[in-house]
Amino acid sequence: MTAIAHEKTGARTTEAAGVITGARERIDALDDRIIGLIQERMAVSAVIQEARIASGGRRVNLSREMEILGHYSDALGKPGTGLAMTLLELCRGRI
Repeated sequence: MTAIAHEKTGARTTEAAGVITGARERIDALDDRIIGLIQERMAVSAVIQEARIASGGRRVNLSREMEILGHYSDALGKPGTGLAMTLLELCRGRI
């Protein structure tokens, strides 16, 4: 195994370096999909906010946000709450 493969992956064998490299490529592809989905969520959220404001409502619906926080927390545990908070922050006030 080359020193470069070891430095890039932290692996101690060529086989492990290959597994890690392949898995990292999959993670990069998943991250690209996740980012695309977040951008789509932001666009949908903007539509909802525009409709709510146009009808005389508030930009943010706190009871809905609590539902979202609960959903993420139930699915992912405590870190899910932080993730949901970040998503909600990204999706607020983009109009």
